[in-house]
Amino acid sequence: MKPKKSRAANQYTPQGHDLCQTPAYALDPLLPYIAKDKTIWEPAAGEGLLAGAIESAGHSVVTSELQRGQNFFQYQPPQWDVLVTNPPYTIKFKWMARCYELGKPFALLIPGDAILAASAQILMQRYGYEIMLLDKRVDFKMPEKGWEGSGAQFSVIWFCWKLLPEQVMFGKLVNKPRKGRVKVHPDQPMLWA
Repeated sequence: MKPKKSRAANQYTPQGHDLCQTPAYALDPLLPYIAKDKTIWEPAAGEGLLAGAIESAGHSVVTSELQRGQNFFQYQPPQWDVLVTNPPYTIKFKWMARCYELGKPFALLIPGDAILAASAQILMQRYGYEIMLLDKRVDFKMPEKGWEGSGAQFSVIWFCWKLLPEQVMFGKLVNKPRKGRVKVHPDQPMLWA
């Protein structure tokens, strides 16, 4: 097996899971912690699924997108209060650093194991962090496959800063679990679906 290489470069070119589209329900556990009077910036808008869900929940939203030439590392809208996005995974650590640099509250939907990397831990120790662990995997719309049979291949978390009331929280996703997965009930032993 070859070691993974970071493909982040000056010119962003999407790689692998960078173009996953996030379903609206992934926001459900996070939105109660964002005041309705805050403008949310979604800087990796893609097809606009998250932005649409944010707006449907009664929040003001502004979007930008690397694929449309709005470089997140050089651009920000004139007015926004909270950043919420599912960033391109191949440049997630660079994205995290930029979010801290902007100095405003943020929430990034990233792979759970990302916080085990030294790149993330250096930022977390320097600036602080909050994490919302999710009780299920998010089923993303996958590039070239769509929603059908995509399935979540990895667990994700909401990695936040200056947003959540506690450093580590638990979020509940309300969606239809796929058949054959283990269901864990807090008051009961594990059951097979």
